[in-house]
Amino acid sequence: MRVLMPVPDHDADVTEVAVPWRILTEAGHEVVFATERASTRPAADPRLLMGVLLGQLGAAEEPRSFYRQLTEAPEFTSTVSWEDVTVEDFDGLLLPGGHAPGMRQYLGSAALQRQVARFWALGRPVGAICHGVLVLARARDLDTGRSVLAGRRTTCLPKYMERTAYFTTAWRLGRYYRTYPAYVEDEVKAALADPGAQFSRGPRTLTRRGTATDDSHAFVVEDGPYISARWPGDAYLFGRRYLALLDSAT
Repeated sequence: MRVLMPVPDHDADVTEVAVPWRILTEAGHEVVFATERASTRPAADPRLLMGVLLGQLGAAEEPRSFYRQLTEAPEFTSTVSWEDVTVEDFDGLLLPGGHAPGMRQYLGSAALQRQVARFWALGRPVGAICHGVLVLARARDLDTGRSVLAGRRTTCLPKYMERTAYFTTAWRLGRYYRTYPAYVEDEVKAALADPGAQFSRGPRTLTRRGTATDDSHAFVVEDGPYISARWPGDAYLFGRRYLALLDSAT
């Protein structure tokens, strides 16, 4: 099966791109990367590879190794244009996140939002993690004009995580952890018909992450063909649950 994964030219989250890619391709599925312009070679947020602050807060070693493998994969250097892609040619859509400034190209693209709305209307598996949920919140349903998320249960990057990361690092990195003036959680909740019933923040955590062998600190929300997750610490569980969703759709 073929899964479309749109990404910006730079600054996507290392873990949220590389871990689902690895899980899906190991299971025999094809991941096609889409950028604003075809044949762009994307790059993840370099701070997450080196350590955001004093060598800390970056991606874990295993996701970094997956990302190094991904950069050598042919699909990473032969991207398609997200505006020109034919969404009906894909069995699934996966929207990774990231918070650095380069993400605005992807999160704010009206062309990408239109394509996402077209794919959403097909009823096929859609996954979004962290800031990636913003793409769905901003995409307009083809029939109602409301956000495609209006009637769905979802999670996203919780406000307490975004706020903590920002206040911890602002003295050195400025607004690196504040992609937009509004918090991700606030914008996503504003897109929902009933935020109190539809939005799930998940268990409170700041440092504990799920791993390839331990999901006890990870969290996802599933609602029909849609699955969402909060942050890189959920990436392994998110990838495996998305894989199950994709396989069940065959």
